[in-house]
Amino acid sequence: MSELVNTVLLIEVFVTLFVIMDPVGTIPIFLSLTGGRSASSARRAAWQAVAVSFFVISLFAFFGQQILGYLHISLPALQGAGGLLLLLVALELLTDNEQEPTASAGTNVALVPLGTPLLAGPGAIVAVMLFVESVDGVADFVAVSLGVVLVHLSLWAAMRYSLPILRLIRESGVLLVTRIAGLLLSAIAVQLVADSVRAFVAGEG
Repeated sequence: MSELVNTVLLIEVFVTLFVIMDPVGTIPIFLSLTGGRSASSARRAAWQAVAVSFFVISLFAFFGQQILGYLHISLPALQGAGGLLLLLVALELLTDNEQEPTASAGTNVALVPLGTPLLAGPGAIVAVMLFVESVDGVADFVAVSLGVVLVHLSLWAAMRYSLPILRLIRESGVLLVTRIAGLLLSAIAVQLVADSVRAFVAGEG
């Protein structure tokens, strides 16, 4: 097994991405964004969000440097853009906006903001790109690939099995969770923007 997979790298990739993508922390945000939807719609949103995230992560893993280089986009710029997008979503969750994502059953929240930039955000993209750059041989490649797959399975399980919680807390609970999720998202967004500005000031952008 150790000849086929670099288990140390596998654990490092999984733990790093698990902390960054935070499956447990996505539960209140997922509940708030799918609160006005049917159970089948919420289940569909869960796997769609994971599929979108996996596609984006895989795309940047293989072609990230080329994409950013071709578009003349720096990693801090990508980070700042993701933070601003999340901040807009957070403000909608924190206010009584009738157009907020939880109110519109026609809004595909699985694509934005769940799939990206919440799951496949700048932090996860940069981490995977760095892991891919360090790959040296088949065992390392398999380890990185397995780590990414396992984290996405964890994300799907967290969102999929949050639905019983949604049925339990009902409408008033969803409202409370929505406000908490908005607060968490706003903090994540501000941190992303702050890190981006810090990188630009340090001359890394």
